This record gives sequence, C-alpha cells and structure tokens, in this order.
Amino acid sequence: MSSPTNSVPYGVQILQKVSDKCPSLSRIVDRENLYKYSVLVLTFITYAAYHASRKPISVVKIVLYQNCSEVTTSPPINNTDPDWCNWAPFNVENHSALFGTLDSAFLFAYAIAMFFSGIIAERVNIRIFLTIGMLLSGTACSMFGLAHYYNIHSMWYFIGVQIFGGICQTTGWPGVVTAMGNWFGKGNRGFIFGIWNSHTSIGNIIGTLLASLYVESNWGLSFIVPGIFIITSGILNYLFLVVHPSDINSNTHLNEKVQNGHKALERNGIRRQSPHRDYNIPEENEILKGSSEEDEVKEKTEGSPILSHLNGSPKKAVGFIGAIKIPGVIEFSMCLFFAKLVSYTFLYWLPNYIKYSSTYSPSQSADLSTLFDVGGIFGGIAAGIFSDMFGKSACTCAVMLFLAIPSLYAYNLLSSVNLIVNIALLVIAGGLVNGPYALITTAVSAELGTHSSLKGNSKALSTVTSIIDGTGSIGAAVGPLLAAYISNLFGWTSVFYMLMGSNVLAILLLTRLVKRELQNVG
Repeated sequence: MSSPTNSVPYGVQILQKVSDKCPSLSRIVDRENLYKYSVLVLTFITYAAYHASRKPISVVKIVLYQNCSEVTTSPPINNTDPDWCNWAPFNVENHSALFGTLDSAFLFAYAIAMFFSGIIAERVNIRIFLTIGMLLSGTACSMFGLAHYYNIHSMWYFIGVQIFGGICQTTGWPGVVTAMGNWFGKGNRGFIFGIWNSHTSIGNIIGTLLASLYVESNWGLSFIVPGIFIITSGILNYLFLVVHPSDINSNTHLNEKVQNGHKALERNGIRRQSPHRDYNIPEENEILKGSSEEDEVKEKTEGSPILSHLNGSPKKAVGFIGAIKIPGVIEFSMCLFFAKLVSYTFLYWLPNYIKYSSTYSPSQSADLSTLFDVGGIFGGIAAGIFSDMFGKSACTCAVMLFLAIPSLYAYNLLSSVNLIVNIALLVIAGGLVNGPYALITTAVSAELGTHSSLKGNSKALSTVTSIIDGTGSIGAAVGPLLAAYISNLFGWTSVFYMLMGSNVLAILLLTRLVKRELQNVG
C-alpha cells in the first residue's frame, strides 16, 4: 500500500508541515474547507487559462488581413504592395474561408478528442492529466505566435498547430468538472457552478485584453503571453490541486484506524508496551489487517503511475454506452450543440464583426467584444440561481434561449446606433446566450454524472461531461465555419438569422424534458 502522503500534492505537503509547526494556526483554520475552496479557486483559474489561450485567434485575425490603406503605420521603404500590412497566406480575397478553416481545425479536433478525453480522465490521476494538458496547450498557443518571429507563412503549419491545440485543450473540462463534482454536493449546485463557470467569460476577457495589448504592434506576443499564462497555471495545479477529499483525509483516516486498532487490542488485554520492553509491540500493519479493502486501496495516488487501474480502483468506470443511456444526456448534449454554435460564433467572430460594422480600431473592437463575456458572467449566475430555485434546468435553458432570439435580432439591427446601445445589447445578448451553455456544461453535467440510475457509482462524471461537451463542441466547430462562408456570401445579417434559427432548434430539443419538469410541479 502506498504511503498516504503520496496522494497529497507536494505544495500542499509543504503547507501542511508549516501549519503543523504553528498549532494556533491549525486551530483557527479548518483544513478541509480550506482545501475545498482552494479547489474552487484553482479550477476557476485553470479553465480561465484554457479559455484565455483560445481567444487570441479571434483578435489577431483582424490584423492578419485588413485594408492597408487604413493602417496608421507607414509601409516599409520602397514597398508598393497594396497588401503590405497583411500576413501570408491570409492576404487573399477568400481570407474569411481560411480563418474559418483555422477555427474549424481547432474545434473539430477538440470535439472529436473530447469523447476520448473524458473516458481517459475517468482512469487516470486528474491532477497530472490537467497539468500535462495545460503545459501542452500553452506550448500550442505559443507555437502560433512564434510564426511571427520565424516568418512562417505555411497554411499547413497553422492548421497543424490548431489541431494540436484542440486535442490538448480537451484535458481541461473533464478534469475541472470532476474535481468540482468531488468536492461540492448537490445543495445550491446551480448557484455555485453558475459563479464558478464565469471562468469561461473571465478567461475570454483576459485572453482578449492580453491579445489586444500587442495585436497592432507584435501579434506574436498575443499568443505567447496567454500561452505562458496557462503553463504557469498548470504548474500551480501540479503543486496545489487536491482532486478528491480522500487525498487529504488519508493521513487522518490512517491514524484513526491505528488508534482504533490499539484500543481494540487493549480491550482484549493486550497493552502497548514501552519500546524498552523485551517483547514486540503489534505492528501497525497487523492492526490494519482487519480493515476493509475499500479503505486500504486508494483510487489515485501520487506515488503510483498515472493510470489508476494499476492502483486497484474498487469501482469500474462507466463506459460510453452506459453514459448515454442516462436520462437527459442525449437531449442536453444536442441542445448544447446549438447553444455552443451560437456562443462560439461570437467567440471567434465578434471582434471582426464590430470592426466591420463600426469605425473602431482593431484593439478597440477587441476590447468592446469583451462586454459579451461580461454579460455571460451574469447570465451563467442567473441560470444557476433559477435552476436551484425551481429545480428545473431544462425550463431555465428553454426560457433563456427563447429570450436570446430577439436580443440577437436587436443587436444586429441597432448595434451601430451609438456606443451605449452597442454595450447594452452586447451585455444582454451575452447573458442570454451564455446562460444556458454555462448551466448545461456545469450543474447539469455534474447532476447527470451522479444520476440515481448509476446506483452510487460516481465514475461516470468525466465520461458524461465529455459526451455533453464533446457534442456541444461539434456545434462550436460548425458555427464559426458557417459564419465565415455565410458572411462572405450573404453578409452578416444572414449570420444572425442562422444564430436565431439555432436557438429555435435548441429549444425544440428540450421540449420533452421541459414537459417532464412541468408535469412534476407540485
């Protein structure tokens, strides 16, 4: 049996030793709550970093192709090329299609790999899984920016980097949702996850602001700086993330068993003797022999290999087929397909649309687009609160998706009136679009991953999460690609009609679940 301390992250072990030397501090601080809320903070930072590293492409595509006559900087001496400010291979007329290809390379790779990532996550050490994924994701993000320094103009290079990044990014969502699900029960789960899920919007804002700092001077740094951010966050996870309560309770649990064993021996007339006596004291291993196998075997320990099956996991992970049979998984997965189609179209094209429909500069357009994510923060929290209050996740999603339809129409029609109107409509649309998306990917996924049909087996959580988010990610891949072609052929108004139609389809897919929830009223 592995040493119990092996399951505790190294940074936490150091903090524990410091705390043990300060007894007064140990009495004041409730360690379990401290670990619990450290998981909340660390997973928040983790997924904010993931999203921050996805965002630069939406900002940088503004300067990879633009009207060079409007650029304020002067062209190089003796350069008469009208496209001097653009970056090959995007300096062509069908640049929108090339950008759409890049978006889809990332998102389709993400969507396909997500189905496998969740299954893998059920069987490995989540903390190491997240750490490796974050280091590789940061590397992929930085590789895109290095093209600026090494003068790389190969479309295949950019596509390859996007595919690599998409695969690496799939480590994030199953990992953070599993860690949160392990620590936070069902009470007020929608509210807690609603606040926690604002990491998506916060990450988008951070990524946009970091990218916009360099987009007009050195777009390579627009990728490299967010890449460093996610790598740093990955190292923090490795040192401090406690994935499961048993990881920090193992030492206490072991000591309790030893003490209970000693008491049992004393009741039977055997007393612990001084180490100076001639006969041996019963070894602690002998005392623990009567313990149950479930107590003795840890599912995932730091001292063991990353594959948890080598540690003798007592419960078998739920497979793909078993997970999709859980009531509600298919309906919410397909709803998320259309919800993420809308959300990710904004994620990848909103800065471009703002620049197209206004007189703002690339950096100003990028900064203004963050207000959509500000609205998403409030929308996610509101969706969680309503879901907790009424216990009706499907109804909450359907109402917000319905209200998002007129908000999208209004934004397309009125965003150019003035800055105040643009800001107000962006915040409203962001809240209504991202609210259902946030609720489904967090509280709903956690609820379905611990559904009563699983009979107490919580090892479906990562698999269910990956199925729901993987299906949604296919929609996320389709949306930006369709937007690229539709905007080029028919204009941006047609893109907004596509987004409104997607919301209608998402509502229809929830109809059966909505009826069931309404029938359960009272």
